[in-house]
Amino acid sequence: MLKGKAFKFGDNISTDHIVPGRLLHLRSNLAELAKHVFEDIDPKFTERVASGDFVVAGKNFGLGSSREHAPLVIKMSGVSAVLVKSVARIFFRNAINVGLPVLICDTDMIDNGDKLEVNLEAGKISDLTNKAQLSFSKMPEIMLRILDEGGLIPYIKKYKDFTVNPGSD
Repeated sequence: MLKGKAFKFGDNISTDHIVPGRLLHLRSNLAELAKHVFEDIDPKFTERVASGDFVVAGKNFGLGSSREHAPLVIKMSGVSAVLVKSVARIFFRNAINVGLPVLICDTDMIDNGDKLEVNLEAGKISDLTNKAQLSFSKMPEIMLRILDEGGLIPYIKKYKDFTVNPGSD
């Protein structure tokens, strides 16, 4: 179960909004780059976000260039999941690969600052602030296993491939 506060953004949040292009020289220093996540749309984001919080947005999240470090620095900032109406496919895969869940759901009922509880296995979101109950498509088992291990690289290091039953080790 994931629990945290919602940081709500609008539609069309690009990888430039997540990681400003002028800071790409920091991509070899991810800890420093993570201090700047979302700074052009919320300059205080990294000061206010806490471990377990959520990024909530509208349509077309993560559009733009394929910056694999964009979901990574979101995760490094403490965000436990991204909840969106729709997402760019490359951002979605990059996020899963680094262990950041991206959940596709109707985010209209979630307001900035709402307290949320997310059950990845059940596909359920509870907005503890306004009592709304939301759902999202259940993730394939392999994606849940990759997320449980913290991303694709830790998963492959542990299981060597995708055919291993994770309960067998």
